[in-house]
Amino acid sequence: MIRRIRESDRELYYKYADMFYNSDVVNAPVPKENYKITFDEFMRSDDYVWCYIFEIDEKPCGFAMLSKTFSQEAGGVSVTVEEIFIEEEYRNRGMGTRFFEYMKENIPAARYRIEVEADNEKAKALYERMGFEVLPYIQMVIDKHNKECGA
Repeated sequence: MIRRIRESDRELYYKYADMFYNSDVVNAPVPKENYKITFDEFMRSDDYVWCYIFEIDEKPCGFAMLSKTFSQEAGGVSVTVEEIFIEEEYRNRGMGTRFFEYMKENIPAARYRIEVEADNEKAKALYERMGFEVLPYIQMVIDKHNKECGA
């Protein structure tokens, strides 16, 4: 099952976010205070970001966080899969595929985006099966929390 996150999922979300950001599929962990900021935004509105909890046999097994922007290049709303995480014991059971199908059927957008580490071959294979294509972009940021950038 795929459902919207609820206030009662706060600790579950913190657990999953921590597992995700301390895994080998991301470049670096994020400050734990960011989990609270993000969860509070989930509860505040759907303006920028929203979250779904995955369940198998009525047990939570993962989550996905989406954000939205407008893209002139794509001609409309662009939805980015910011994070997707499935607990190890529940992987390879079709939950990722079900989520992407759910997203395309229920969350209309002109473009769907996802980032993936270059060496995460299993994830790339899933994303390609779901219709994602590689964009030849280099992504650049100014991060206010990155002390190395002088902010």
